[in-house]
Amino acid sequence: MLDLTKVARQMQGISQHLNAETAASRKRLELATQLLWRSQAQQSELVQRQQQWRDRLIFTAAVPVEPLDTRVEIPIPPKSHTVIATDGSQMTPSHHEIAYCYLINIGRVVLHYGQGRHPFMDSLPEVFYKADDLNISRQWGIRIEEWLGYWRTASETVALAELCTSWAKSQEDGGENSQLPITNCQLPITNPKSIVPTLAMVDGSLIYWFLEQLPSEARARILTPIFAAWEQIRTAGIPLIGYLSASRSSEAMNFLRLPVCPHPVPNCQTFCHNLDKLPCQVLDPLRDTRFWLSQLQPGQRSPLWRSGAKILDLYGKGQSIYFCYVHVGAEIARIDMPGWVAEDAVMLDRALSLMLAQVQKGYGYPVTLAEAHNQAVVTGSDRARFFAMLEQQMIKAGLRNVGTSYKETRKRGSIA
Repeated sequence: MLDLTKVARQMQGISQHLNAETAASRKRLELATQLLWRSQAQQSELVQRQQQWRDRLIFTAAVPVEPLDTRVEIPIPPKSHTVIATDGSQMTPSHHEIAYCYLINIGRVVLHYGQGRHPFMDSLPEVFYKADDLNISRQWGIRIEEWLGYWRTASETVALAELCTSWAKSQEDGGENSQLPITNCQLPITNPKSIVPTLAMVDGSLIYWFLEQLPSEARARILTPIFAAWEQIRTAGIPLIGYLSASRSSEAMNFLRLPVCPHPVPNCQTFCHNLDKLPCQVLDPLRDTRFWLSQLQPGQRSPLWRSGAKILDLYGKGQSIYFCYVHVGAEIARIDMPGWVAEDAVMLDRALSLMLAQVQKGYGYPVTLAEAHNQAVVTGSDRARFFAMLEQQMIKAGLRNVGTSYKETRKRGSIA
């Protein structure tokens, strides 16, 4: 039980701290604005310096691919359109349960607007219980709980690609396939641009930076199906975006560190490798979203940026990740997208217009992503029913002494 009396004593002085931090944040915003205009005057030179010395930088700086003063009004979406999204949840294994197994549940949602079609919403569970599934990550020294999260990311993307392929195929068939049967085949799309304007969304970034430290074999096990799924979505002619709410990224702000570097070249490994704080860290801890909140009006987007994350070196040719910041009304959202979306102006405008409409329909957060989450979530009662079903099957199979550990039993019966 939390002792609120003791907590209250530790909160003394918090208002003074917040006031001081607000004043400091205001000064950082003013400096960042000055650096933005300064960088705009020498943008080509700074981009060249970043690309030349990227491997020697000890921070990740994105590259602007549009002028830094770009502010684009997002167009109004078409009346008839479709939005597809997936999200995942998981049930981690526990030695205290009646059986050591885990489950991944993928929520799948397709919402149609202006077409007179029923929405498609369901979840796709998969139970893992074989020794190969439970021990696969141990060969790389990865905890099963971590591996479960990585594999769930791949499963979400694969499910999204299957939905996109089925929807594109239904359009080829004249819309007869309204129930979206799921297939694993890659269907050729003869005229992908002719389908109803459609957007594919995932919750979170398309930059899987958390895979960078994994062994190459483990990393390939996750990235290979993801890239194959992206190719299916691209072939279907459907733009793909990753929606990041409350992003903590500083990739764009890190680009503004280049013009204040006091050295002849931005070679951090040579000049600043043993410093606790770099001389170019004049904006820390200013985040990209905080800065663009002061620069954008509702319904506007920032310039496009190409991410400089090191993990992207492993993505392969044509799989660069771009991003922009959009004032969606309630917040500044970061929108990730593959290069084939960012480099197509028509597809980019379509994707952002449908995304913004989703946020408005969801009162601050894309309604399709929210519904996909609701379909995916595994509640406490779901977990209890799952193990009750498993217990029945184990008893039918003739197994004895089926039950949870004494520790788990005691915790569930605690008077607290």
